[in-house]
Amino acid sequence: MSAHPDAARSARYWPVPLLRAVPALAMGVIITFSPDHSARIGLIVFGAATLVAGLVLALGAATRLSSDPSSRTMQLVQGVVGLLAGIAALVFSSGGLTVLVAVVLAWAFVTGALELVTGLRRRGRSPLARDWTTVGALTLALALACVLVPPDYARELGGIERIEGVLTSSTVLVGLLGAYGALVGVFLVIAGLSLKWQTTTPDPAGIPAHPASDADTSSDGVPQR
Repeated sequence: MSAHPDAARSARYWPVPLLRAVPALAMGVIITFSPDHSARIGLIVFGAATLVAGLVLALGAATRLSSDPSSRTMQLVQGVVGLLAGIAALVFSSGGLTVLVAVVLAWAFVTGALELVTGLRRRGRSPLARDWTTVGALTLALALACVLVPPDYARELGGIERIEGVLTSSTVLVGLLGAYGALVGVFLVIAGLSLKWQTTTPDPAGIPAHPASDADTSSDGVPQR
């Protein structure tokens, strides 16, 4: 038997986390190697990455890659929120720190909460649950960081490295976006490949276990007896 009731059916979902990883990793790399951590750069990079990720989620839900209808609905909402947040970030890329905080905070809170709830609802019934729970928690942590960083934060650099410049709230928040993108991107790559390579364990007679058909499962993915 497989470790989860719908493990084999969930394996077909693997392209979604891998495709989500691409814009997340791109955001992490661009911000990490960019000398400019201004709010404008943050909005442009975040907007482009979120727009692509939102499109991936929306298409994944529309093509019914997830076996659970309620999970697909949550993912579709996440995708739409991502599309709207990405468009807003790009349209108002010159809005400064206030717009950056507002857009990132709203997106991270809504999508993080949705993904966390989706994962918790499917815990123990789907191999996707752990991935959704982890990414949702990391996204909510990003929202918390947006709240905790003071908007007027400024600190002179220096110390033994004798680095010139000022560490501002914009620098901190854009840097956190880069770190978030890199962390989530790597996790999604691992999650996607794990789903792609997962196999069912054969029974003692050596006959592979067959996943339950759609007719034998409820709308929540639980086999009916």
